[in-house]
Amino acid sequence: MSNNLLNQRTEFLFRALIQRYINDGNPVGSRVLARESGLEVSPATVRNIMADLEDMGLISSPHTSAGRMPTQKGYRFFIDSMLTVKKLRPEVIDEIEDEFSGDTDPTALVAKASSLLSRISHFAGVVVAPNADQARFRQLEFVSLSDQRVLVILVTTDGRVQNRVIHVDRDYSPSELVEAANYFNEMNSGNTLGVVRMQIINEMKSESDEMSRIMRVAMSMAREFFDEEQDHESDVVLSGEENLFDIPDFNEMKKLREIFDAFRAKSDLLTLLDQSMQAQGVHIFIGDESGYKALHDCSLVTASYQVEGERIGTLGVIGPTRMAYESVIPFVDVTARLLSSALSGNTNPRLT
Repeated sequence: MSNNLLNQRTEFLFRALIQRYINDGNPVGSRVLARESGLEVSPATVRNIMADLEDMGLISSPHTSAGRMPTQKGYRFFIDSMLTVKKLRPEVIDEIEDEFSGDTDPTALVAKASSLLSRISHFAGVVVAPNADQARFRQLEFVSLSDQRVLVILVTTDGRVQNRVIHVDRDYSPSELVEAANYFNEMNSGNTLGVVRMQIINEMKSESDEMSRIMRVAMSMAREFFDEEQDHESDVVLSGEENLFDIPDFNEMKKLREIFDAFRAKSDLLTLLDQSMQAQGVHIFIGDESGYKALHDCSLVTASYQVEGERIGTLGVIGPTRMAYESVIPFVDVTARLLSSALSGNTNPRLT
């Protein structure tokens, strides 16, 4: 739907109705709208315009004698055709930058992002942590220990470090372990961990006499390391769910129970947020657009974050459809950009 379908006066009144409803959550009557719009129009004229907007499916009435409120279709039209996004206040940008400063641990940064999103928006903050198999391999190190044990250290390009002690069939000298690590690193540099796993499986299946001794050592130790690393799935990090108790739109316990059940299950959220990871910029799901009954009265404002130009996860805010989109959208966008910078190794991320 194009805003060319609305004349200037109708568009002005529709915008005023939405802003009024977002501010106080009460259906807006024609007298209130006529008075607060500043236009020299009568309540009767406003009622006629509101009737036209209702016929177009942009507003509705909760019951016969009430005022009007935006529908999900109305919110979508408003966001796509009429919304003017605000710039974040400098103090909010400073708060986001400070939150990510001085930390390089990806797990901690993801948790900080989720907490930050809920704290500033006063809704629920959500971050899909990177899928382990999506991370890109940087290097593997083998360190000799006593009693035929080797410490294996995995480093990924997003800064995650994992280590595990494995048991081997004999003691290896430091030079042998360095040679084995160099071989493995050269073969897998830049690959995702998912590809690394598959290459290990394929190499071990096709093991032949042509495979050198050091190749066998490297592949054998790497296989044992990756076999024990079973957590390949993305995780959803939620913060501030309790904020939803304070929102009048969710005053029915049945609504809240359905929303919290969706939060606990996480699988629906993960599927939904994975969809938005493929989108450029900020992506918004309004009510039934999510495809999940539990989120009928919710909106999700999401953005993907990346490392070295590759999208690796999604973050966002979950709140009522009645939210100040002009403020939430830039907040989610800036948070995603600064989390990307921090995950890329910048210990003092700044918005440029």
